[in-house]
Amino acid sequence: MMRKEDPRPPKIIEAQSISIRSHHNPPAVDKLQQLLSTGGGGSGWDKCWEQGLTPWDLGQPTPVIAHLHRQGALPKGRALVPGCGTGYDVVAIASPERHVTGLDISENAIKKAAELFSSLPEARYYSFLKVDFFTWHPTELFDLIFDYTFFCAVEPEMRSVWARKIRDILKPDGELITLMFPISDHIGGPPYKVSISDYEEVLHPMGFKATSIVDNELAVPPRKGREKLGRWKRSLSESSL
Repeated sequence: MMRKEDPRPPKIIEAQSISIRSHHNPPAVDKLQQLLSTGGGGSGWDKCWEQGLTPWDLGQPTPVIAHLHRQGALPKGRALVPGCGTGYDVVAIASPERHVTGLDISENAIKKAAELFSSLPEARYYSFLKVDFFTWHPTELFDLIFDYTFFCAVEPEMRSVWARKIRDILKPDGELITLMFPISDHIGGPPYKVSISDYEEVLHPMGFKATSIVDNELAVPPRKGREKLGRWKRSLSESSL
C-alpha cells in the first residue's frame, strides 16, 4: 500500500539529531521546546503540529515495527500506539487479526491522521482518538502496546505514572514494545534523554521484565546508534502489584 510522505521530516529529524549532540539547539528545536513549555493541556503539541515543528514524525512507518509485522512477530488482537501522531505506525501494523488504536493529545495530529488514512479500505482495522493517554479509560484491555517517541516526550517525573497506566490497560499476558530513543546524555527536552535503566526503574515495580533488548539495526540514519528495541512481558505472579 502506498503511503503519502511529507518531504520535510528528514530535514527536521536531522536538526533534532544535531540538537541532541550539541549544547546549542537549532532555531526550529528551540521554537519547538518553547511552544511545549508554554502550552499546557496539549495545546503546545497542537501548535507544534500546526507549525510543522514535528521532528519525531518520520512521515512513514517506523521501519522496525513494520518489519516485525511482516515477519508475523507481533501479538494479534487489540493494539495501542500512544502518541501516534499522523498514524503511520497504526496503519502499518493493522490487519484483520489486529485492530489498532492510535491516541494523540493533539487534535491537529489526529485530523491529519484521519485525512491520510480514514478513507482507505483497511480503515476498519484501525481507529484514531484525540485523548489524553493518562486520563483515558479504554473499555477493553490491549494485547500489544507500542511506544516510540512517547516515553521520551513525557516529563521524567511522570514516567512512573506512564508505567502504571501501561500496566492498567495491557492484558496480563500482553506485550509492551518500547523503541528506546534518544539514548544520549543531552540535557533538557523534549525529547528527554532515556536509558535502559530509565525503563527498568519504572517498569520493574509494575511486574514487567524485558524478554529482549537489542540495538535497533533498522533505525533511520539520524537515529542510528541511539535506539534500542525492548520487548517486555509482565510476570503473572506480580500482576496484582
